[in-house]
Amino acid sequence: MELKLTRPICFFDLETTGIEVAKDRIVEISIFKVFPNGNKESKTWLVNPTIPIPPFATAVHGITNEKVANEPTFKELASQIHAMIKDSDLAGFNSDRFDIPLLAEELLRAEVDFDMKNRVSVDVQTIFHKKEERTLSAAYKFYCNQSLENAHSAEADTMATYEILKAQLDRYEDLDNDMKTLSEFTTRKKSVDFAGFIALNNEGQEIFTFGKHKGALVDEVLDKEPGYFGWIQNAEFPLYTKKVLTGIKLRKLNNKFN
Repeated sequence: MELKLTRPICFFDLETTGIEVAKDRIVEISIFKVFPNGNKESKTWLVNPTIPIPPFATAVHGITNEKVANEPTFKELASQIHAMIKDSDLAGFNSDRFDIPLLAEELLRAEVDFDMKNRVSVDVQTIFHKKEERTLSAAYKFYCNQSLENAHSAEADTMATYEILKAQLDRYEDLDNDMKTLSEFTTRKKSVDFAGFIALNNEGQEIFTFGKHKGALVDEVLDKEPGYFGWIQNAEFPLYTKKVLTGIKLRKLNNKFN
């Protein structure tokens, strides 16, 4: 089943130096863009992460420090990457919890403003886990009856993810072929930031999800303990979390003076 699209959607996958969103870097990114008229566009970049690639990461994806030594940095590629995705919804495998947060960090670090306003994301892994369970290779075998060659190659994983989503729509009649509906189905929790440090409660109010203020309203914490904002800004939280918190604080100030 082909995708019903009202706007382009970019399937993408990252290979990285590790799994810490605030610290690790991209070493390879592959994007496969599908347009509403059926046209397709793909691009894969190797990236010099500017930090050493640990041996455990190389053991997973096969990308060494020597292989990327002469490749462009993410900052040098950021404008090309952003141009490819800026008008699109996003999709990936475990993308909501890892790929999108890390991509956002890299873009913000490169001084490219990025957020998910006016777009949705579809996490194909969540559909798989809710319907069947487990890894990308297993999903590809289950849905497409093919073995995933070159697993942990960004390009191979990206193309497999695209094929899996189409096969999932064929298999599950209750899945609506609509990106907004699929995004809602694959959303695990109502996070305001990608990393889940700030979420929405049942009343739609922002709350902290960690530490001594876990469950407390962000507005109330900022009023009662103004220094908490500064502590988060200076600590090793993701840049996007800091951006979201700054937005909440600015909104409070605007409301106060309006």
